[in-house]
Amino acid sequence: MRTLHYPAFEQMEIRDVDDVAPQADEVKIKVAACGICGSELESYKNKSPRRPPPLVMGHEFCGTIAETGANVSDWQVGAKIVSNSLVPCGSCVRCDRGDTHLCESRQIFGMHRPGAFAEFLNVPARCLIPWPENVSAEAASLAEPMANGVHVVHVSRHLNADTVLVMGAGPIGLFCQQAMQVLRGSKVYVADLSNERLEVAKKLGAVRVINPRDEDVVAVMKEATGGEGADLSVDAVGSGITKRTAVDAIRPGGGSVWIGLHEDEMTFNSYGLTLPEKQVFGSYAATIDELQHALNLMSEGKVDAESWVQRFSLEDGVEAFQRMLAAKGNDIKAVVCP
Repeated sequence: MRTLHYPAFEQMEIRDVDDVAPQADEVKIKVAACGICGSELESYKNKSPRRPPPLVMGHEFCGTIAETGANVSDWQVGAKIVSNSLVPCGSCVRCDRGDTHLCESRQIFGMHRPGAFAEFLNVPARCLIPWPENVSAEAASLAEPMANGVHVVHVSRHLNADTVLVMGAGPIGLFCQQAMQVLRGSKVYVADLSNERLEVAKKLGAVRVINPRDEDVVAVMKEATGGEGADLSVDAVGSGITKRTAVDAIRPGGGSVWIGLHEDEMTFNSYGLTLPEKQVFGSYAATIDELQHALNLMSEGKVDAESWVQRFSLEDGVEAFQRMLAAKGNDIKAVVCP
């Protein structure tokens, strides 16, 4: 079968690999679409040991069941499905308490097991949910990053969110923006260095966009809130400066959710967190229930996962990957369709 293959650091190619039969608890999926995630771009760019080549990446996907394993009875050949991005064990203490996305032995597609930049992929049946007829393949594949936005809402649900700042208008930032608008009714401000991306954020409903090259993000948020700051911020970039800005821009008693993974270590003024009783939360992936919630929002027409997304064939997958790495103009998100 054809794949978008990551054979070695700094290399990407289209390659034929052997197709493998599904195990007893798995189904074989004919992939319809798979999004290129920013975490995959970062792994490629930084030669990350988290995704060592050789590897077929891809964890945001949907498709049709082509074959079922011997023990699978809940799914039939021909069913259209969306998959979770990870496979939890289902039996550890974290899974038992409902934190399946934090499973101590979780396997992520395109990291610990083959990914979906391929014509076919074997997936445990317990990772699947139905793909609604009124949702396109391109959008359905992006239910996973949209679920990340739903999870950010759930992580911060105990906090007021009338005014929200989102740092970064990449795919995760735009999905977090939409999740906050739809699920919390928030007034969302979006900051990014790209004017093209800010235009998309504005089109998706941001009340104000901020380019840090032209304006001070913290000053804009304080001016917009009577000198207080945002109730909540979401850092969808993950650099040291965006994390610090995300905390500085919230009011005393406010909270910041960090979901971006651009950088790891940073310096930080802890007094600025402790004395005004600000709170910081990490956010990672999503549960399968949140994946279903995200897909429902798409089916109900409450979020836009298409107008700002680029579609590529699998044969053009290398070009898609390189364009998303360059991130110029309106190249915000790519979906590869085998």
